[in-house]
Amino acid sequence: MKIRLMAAAAALIAAGGFRGAAAETIYVTNEKDNTVTVVDGATLEVTKTIPVGQRPRGITLSKDSKRLFICASDDNEIQVFDIAKQEIVGTLPSGPDPEQFILAPAGNPLYIANEDDNMVTVVDVDTGEKVTEIPVGVEPEGMGISPDGKILVNTSETTNMAHFIDTETHEIVDNVLVDPRPRFAEFTADGKQLWVTSEIGGSVNVIDTATRKVIKKIGFEVQGLNAEAIQPVGVRVTRDGKLAFVAMGPANRVAVIDAQTFEVKDYLLVGQRVWQMAFNADESRLYTTNGNSNDISVIDVANLEVTKSITVGNQPWGVAVAP
Repeated sequence: MKIRLMAAAAALIAAGGFRGAAAETIYVTNEKDNTVTVVDGATLEVTKTIPVGQRPRGITLSKDSKRLFICASDDNEIQVFDIAKQEIVGTLPSGPDPEQFILAPAGNPLYIANEDDNMVTVVDVDTGEKVTEIPVGVEPEGMGISPDGKILVNTSETTNMAHFIDTETHEIVDNVLVDPRPRFAEFTADGKQLWVTSEIGGSVNVIDTATRKVIKKIGFEVQGLNAEAIQPVGVRVTRDGKLAFVAMGPANRVAVIDAQTFEVKDYLLVGQRVWQMAFNADESRLYTTNGNSNDISVIDVANLEVTKSITVGNQPWGVAVAP
């Protein structure tokens, strides 16, 4: 019996079942086969595949961690996924082609970028009612919100701007010109900076939120790759403000940046066409979606290394982590 127990323990450790194991669950939207893949954080194995709406892209966790909101882009709606039931239980209104969204820090409302009508839709997630629509630039996509919930930022791909929106009045209070085709916006945890990726510009613009001026433009250079292949999309900054991670699209790498000096520290090789990313709760792991290799990569944040690739559905796009 003792030998069998020791063997079982060794197998659990190898699978991540003891030290270093994560109790989280990873949810990945697959935009080409209209599914969400569920991955167990302890074993890093796929546990199920769930049918959802058409062309699922953005995905985010509710404040109470009981629901997931999913952009069903071709259905022009937001689907509500019950984590306990593991099924879609309702929908929220949206304008045409929702792609990305963000919850207010308090958990309500939800701000949705509607790419096809140049609007941000504001929805009350508790009542299911549309609150208002905010006109923004052409092809809105990236959505960020300040830690205090007072300022919402939308990036518009064709207008090449970050629009600063007062969440009380729903009015644009400032516009900041950034490099071509901004795709994502991320506030630092202290609210002092906004990081905006520019896919065609091949750069990240760091904006001082007090002055609303670009204080740093971060460029990238990967040996052996043409500049055209370097297309920054997703970005995540650690809560302590020390590191930033940038998904480089068809460069198939995640750039690691010292968020204090703005210097690029490393490029981590992941899957093909890395798109979006999400930390787990303690930021020990970063998960990336790799659209053309149909997998997600697991990054060990402390050691800055890719530890595993997990096959998911067809063209994974968004990722969210539930505790």
